[in-house]
Amino acid sequence: MPWMGIHDLGTFVVAVILFLMLPGPGTFTLLSATARGGLRGGYITLAGLMLGDQILIALAALGVAALLQAHPLLFAALRYAGAGYLLWVGLQLLRTPRPDAAIAPQQHGRRWFRQALLVALLNPKAIMFYMAFFPLFIDPATQRGAATFLTMAALIALISIGWCSVLVGGGQLMARRLAHHRRLGGWLRRLVGVCLIAFGIRLGLDS
Repeated sequence: MPWMGIHDLGTFVVAVILFLMLPGPGTFTLLSATARGGLRGGYITLAGLMLGDQILIALAALGVAALLQAHPLLFAALRYAGAGYLLWVGLQLLRTPRPDAAIAPQQHGRRWFRQALLVALLNPKAIMFYMAFFPLFIDPATQRGAATFLTMAALIALISIGWCSVLVGGGQLMARRLAHHRRLGGWLRRLVGVCLIAFGIRLGLDS
């Protein structure tokens, strides 16, 4: 029986979990921030990613996805902006890090949050995903309009916190083990940079 207008709640939860488990720019951004800033850096980054996702969900609910489909040039511009930002972040990770002990922790926090928010927002295909995803689980007979969308968004947020907490914990453990292996840590940071560059190139070239 539908709950809050959501058809097949169990399948919805499983689908969200599987979607979150797919590695993407957000995953690598989260792991990179955790490796550099520990639990604090990871959860600040998670807050930025979640805010971005909630904004995209709201835009999808308002029909912005349909607007993007109707205006291909606008969609292309957003796609290229997102690709360019991922390339920039990836290139920053490839560079040799400079000593930044003079930077206050709160400045690091703002940078991690801002970077995560932009990584999430500059992905117009995420809006398209949510636009196609939600109708699959909305029961027309029992749906409650905005209340149903808000419930689905809240469930996605809760599941995101759970899964990303696993990633943050794993990233923190890895960071501790790499503390005594700086060279290996440097190579892993560059690997994350390469992955983000690859995502940027794929987003830019994908039609």
